[in-house]
Amino acid sequence: MSAVTDTLIDISPVLSARIGVWPGDTPLSRTVMCDMQDGDNLTLSSLMTTVHVGAHADAPNHYGKDAPGIDAAKLERYIGRCQVVRATVQRGQRIALSMLEQPVEAERVLIYSGTFADHENWNTDFAALEPSLVEALADRGVKLIGIDTPSVDVFDSEDLPAHNALLRRDVSVLEGIVLGAVQPGFYELIALPLKLEGFDASPVRAVLRAL
Repeated sequence: MSAVTDTLIDISPVLSARIGVWPGDTPLSRTVMCDMQDGDNLTLSSLMTTVHVGAHADAPNHYGKDAPGIDAAKLERYIGRCQVVRATVQRGQRIALSMLEQPVEAERVLIYSGTFADHENWNTDFAALEPSLVEALADRGVKLIGIDTPSVDVFDSEDLPAHNALLRRDVSVLEGIVLGAVQPGFYELIALPLKLEGFDASPVRAVLRAL
């Protein structure tokens, strides 16, 4: 569930060893080299996990050969006015434009499907995006699409048509965000990716601020 403060709505899942990752990908682990609880003068640890863990921004080189990595991301895409919309969709379906419950009126759109509710208990029948939806939103000037599932394509997709539509239309994407407690409407999005040279994605700390 999203964490709500007086000014910010945290739409990022907790990153811990319990969080699910795509089957076969690198789970999250923490190695502690120094620990004040053991008498060290400081605590020092390292992190190992996939860059597609939790709320994350995909880079074009994740699905496009010779495309840029996440360090070349257009940062203005990930901060600014956005719209949260809800989709009426069943598990395993692709979301079409007609399934959106609100008309899209912002250049950043975050879509709640409700089909991936527990990041610690992975389910493969989450909803995804219809490529025609990506095309329609791009035609409306949308530059970033976010979704509350691990991928904009269905779990068993191999040709990745939604990813390819994003690449073709130069639309950025956020995956794995948490929108269950967020009301539809307009917000300020802050979800900057890390400057990871050549990487195919970056975790983000995604938050919304009421306008």
